[in-house]
Amino acid sequence: MKFSEEKLSKVREIVARYPEGKQKSALIPLLHLAQEENNGWLSVEAMDHVAELLQIKPIEVYEVATFYSMYNLKPVGRYLFEVCHTGPCMVNGSDGIIEYIKERLSIKVGETTPDGMFTLKTVECLGACGYAPMMQMGKFYKEHLTKEKVDQIIEECRRTAAINN
Repeated sequence: MKFSEEKLSKVREIVARYPEGKQKSALIPLLHLAQEENNGWLSVEAMDHVAELLQIKPIEVYEVATFYSMYNLKPVGRYLFEVCHTGPCMVNGSDGIIEYIKERLSIKVGETTPDGMFTLKTVECLGACGYAPMMQMGKFYKEHLTKEKVDQIIEECRRTAAINN
């Protein structure tokens, strides 16, 4: 995996924000770029490339990528459902929502539908406890989830995918 010339320019811009010898500070934004460049996930090759660019050891990259749930370490579907499963969401029914999504899409947590459309992931607190149960889809929060809202979200994703294909 190598960055496109456009992304490599962005890498240089990000690294330049930090003092000489502190390039490791650019790790988190570079992992975001690598994930974006690599179809939504971080392969070992992508993480190694980031380590090479930052002149750090690959293990330093792996430690960060495996710690944060915002990084995907295997391929994901076109739509990634990241359902919060911590206390407030759980008290408000996130377990039931997770089970419903698993049933509706015929996948388990961490799996992707055979058509590559949906991936289900559970994550720690997304900081929207007042809107529980909730999930994140890319940059958007889907809040006060119910089975009906989940059905609407799935259908909306399918319609959007059909239009954009």
